[in-house]
Amino acid sequence: MKFIRDSVHGNLQLEEFEVRLTDTPEIQRLRRIKQLGFTYLVYPGANHSRFEHSIGTMYLASRLSRNLQLDDDTQTLIRSCAILHDAGHGPFSHVSEGVLDSSHEELTSKLIKESQLGDILSEKFSIKEILKVINGEGPLGQIISGELDVDRMDYLLRDSYYTGVAYGVIDVERLIYNMKLDGGLLLRSKGVQAAESMLLARYFMYPSVYQHHTTRIVNSMFRRCLKKLLDKKIVNANEIYKYDDADIISAARSQKGYIYDIIKRLDTRQLYKRVYSLKLDETIHPESVFQMGLKITQIEEEIADELGAHKDCILIDIPEYPSFHEMSTPVSVNGDTVKLGDVSNLVRALKDARFNHADLCIYLPEEYADQANKLNFRDFLDIPD
Repeated sequence: MKFIRDSVHGNLQLEEFEVRLTDTPEIQRLRRIKQLGFTYLVYPGANHSRFEHSIGTMYLASRLSRNLQLDDDTQTLIRSCAILHDAGHGPFSHVSEGVLDSSHEELTSKLIKESQLGDILSEKFSIKEILKVINGEGPLGQIISGELDVDRMDYLLRDSYYTGVAYGVIDVERLIYNMKLDGGLLLRSKGVQAAESMLLARYFMYPSVYQHHTTRIVNSMFRRCLKKLLDKKIVNANEIYKYDDADIISAARSQKGYIYDIIKRLDTRQLYKRVYSLKLDETIHPESVFQMGLKITQIEEEIADELGAHKDCILIDIPEYPSFHEMSTPVSVNGDTVKLGDVSNLVRALKDARFNHADLCIYLPEEYADQANKLNFRDFLDIPD
C-alpha cells in the first residue's frame, strides 16, 4: 500500500497492484506532460500534469465505485482504468492531438497492448475488458468516459484549482451520492442541480481557460511547429506517446528556420497577434465554417501572398467545440428514465447558447499586423458581407 498526497483530493491510497501500474515508465511519463498544455503562459499556476489528473480520476472512480456497491475486483478494475485512461496522450496533452491522425484514446489502447502495462493488467483482467471500460463501453465504461464521468469531474476541479478560475467548482459529493447502476449509469433526480452546476462549469471554463483567446494563439503556433517536426520525420507520429513535453521542445530548439522561430517565440512569449475574428453565431453557422477546413491552407497562402509574408506565418484557427453530452444524461424520475435536458430548463438553454463564445480567428506576426488590418478577410474566407 502507498499514499500519494494530492493538492486537490488530499491523501490518495494505492494498493500494491496500482502502485505497479503507476511505477511503469509509461505512466511516469505523464508527470512530464502538462495537463493544460501551454495554458501556463496565460495562467502561471497551470503547471499540473496528466499524472496528477490520472490519480485524481482514480480517487473519484474509487469513491463512485464504492457508492455503487461494486465488488472489490470490479473496484480494482475501475481504479486501474482510471489510472490508465490518459496514458496515450501526446506532449502538451490535447494541443498535440490537433495534428495527429489518432486520438489519445486510440493511442492509449495501442500503448496498453504493446507495453508492460498489458502484462501487468493481464495478471488480473483481460485487456479487452480494460479497453472497453477506458473507451466508455458498457455500464462500467460510463464511470470513466460517460456523460457525467469521474474524468470530467477531476479535470474541472483540478484545472479550476491551478488556474485560479472559480468556474470549475462543482458538487462532486452530491453527484457521486446520487448515481446508481441500473442497466447503465443513472442520475437520481436529487442530483439534477449538481449536474446543472457541472454543465455550467464546463460552459464557462471553455472561454475562460480551454479556449482562452491567448491560449488559442499559443496552441495554433505550437501545432504548426509540431506539424513541421512530424513532416520532417524528426518526431515519429506513430510513437508520439513515447515523447514528453521536454522532448518536443528540445527537438524544436535544435532546428533552424521556421521551427526554431516558433519555439523561440513561445520561450520568450513573443506571440502572434490576432488580426481578425469572425463570430460563429446564427449568421455564420458553425458547421459551414468547419467545411472551410479543407481549404484553410489555400486561404492562408492567399493572405500570405497579399502581405508578402511566408505562408506559414498566417494561422487560421477554427475553434473546437465541447460536445456537452451531459445534456443526454439519463435521469431517474419517479421510476421513469428521462434525459437531463428534458427535466432541466437550464440545460435546454445551454444547448442553444453553447456557440456564443466561439470565433474563427486569424493570427500572424506583429510586424504584419498594421498591413493586415487593411485587408477584407471576409473576401479571402468567401463569406458575404
